[in-house]
Amino acid sequence: MKCFETLKQRGYVYQLTHEEEIIKLLNGDPITFYLGIDPTADSLHIGHFFALSMARWLQDFGHNAIILIGGATALIGDPTGKSDMRSMLTKEQVEHNKKEVKDLVKRFVKEDTLIVDNADWFKGRDYVDFMREVGVHFNVKKMLSADCYKKRLENGGLTFLEMGYMLMQAFDFTILKDRHNCVLQIGGSDQWANIVAGVDLGRKFNNKEGKEVEVLFGLTCPLLVKADGEKMGKTASGTLWVSRNKTDCYDFYQAFINVFDEDVERLLSFFTRIEIDEIKAMCEKDIISAKKLMAFEVTKLVHGEEEAIKVKEASEAVFSGANTENMPTVFIAPFEEILVTELLVATEITTSKGEARRLIEGNGLSINKEKVTNADKMISKSEFIDGQLLIQKGKKTFVKVKFNS
Repeated sequence: MKCFETLKQRGYVYQLTHEEEIIKLLNGDPITFYLGIDPTADSLHIGHFFALSMARWLQDFGHNAIILIGGATALIGDPTGKSDMRSMLTKEQVEHNKKEVKDLVKRFVKEDTLIVDNADWFKGRDYVDFMREVGVHFNVKKMLSADCYKKRLENGGLTFLEMGYMLMQAFDFTILKDRHNCVLQIGGSDQWANIVAGVDLGRKFNNKEGKEVEVLFGLTCPLLVKADGEKMGKTASGTLWVSRNKTDCYDFYQAFINVFDEDVERLLSFFTRIEIDEIKAMCEKDIISAKKLMAFEVTKLVHGEEEAIKVKEASEAVFSGANTENMPTVFIAPFEEILVTELLVATEITTSKGEARRLIEGNGLSINKEKVTNADKMISKSEFIDGQLLIQKGKKTFVKVKFNS
């Protein structure tokens, strides 16, 4: 099967600026494409990993990838999907984040992948020259019709700083075209307006004999969402990061174990190279086994096979009585005894005693695999087995508690 058909079959294709031309490009000789990532944090989240998975498919079909780390755009902040202006990062924060993000990106793409930083061409660029060269091509009325700006205006406001983000990303595309003959930008569907802006700017820059010529193209993948419409990248404890120091490997694995059954086939299509027919048959035959395989394979891709095996065994240990050393651990101050509701707040399993009481009254709490039914129960240090206490919240959240040394 050819490149475009493979991407479409596996669910990666969402929006295209020029379908016929993009199909020809992807199914033809090698082209150069790029994916942009702003280092607004010192890690990648699962949404970035999804887009990088799409990039890796393109590479495996022979196309050349450029990963753009937005050292300049991160200082501005993309308003897309934000109800308020992002907190402005310092230059020092962005420099730190760039290094961390670059190291992570290298794990998921081919070794010879070109990684660039748009700070290299924005640093020292004259503002007046930039506005005369780029700003003149942007119609404010059209910009404000884009969802990324429209929603912000509806919610109270949009800064001039953020308005400039689209111009910068569009200019990135034209720079990569000039320097590396990059003709395709890929990204999540939330980047559609910014990608289209780059395609439009490329056409306006290539005005030949009074006629604008299409030279740039855009392709988006869908946002990674669960069957209920919630973003896959969000968990009860926050963002699902690919760095183990931000999201524990066990929590990462559990995030995929806990998806809806309806999500399993799609996630196997995204994150494995198993044939589609085989995936369908597997899900129809035994969805639980398919889900476990999916969670294991995604964890293996992100954290390596050794860690994937550890967290798989730790997950199964909850019910089998095996070693639980790979579960997430919370350290608290030593005590002789403590109210169970206070323990839940101290370990941040709940945010308040009221929430803890409701959890217990709803039969949602077990300690050392025994159901807790009394919200006034005292927990003694003698209940710690081998120096640890195993707390289960609901069916899916497990935490190991230890005393600070």
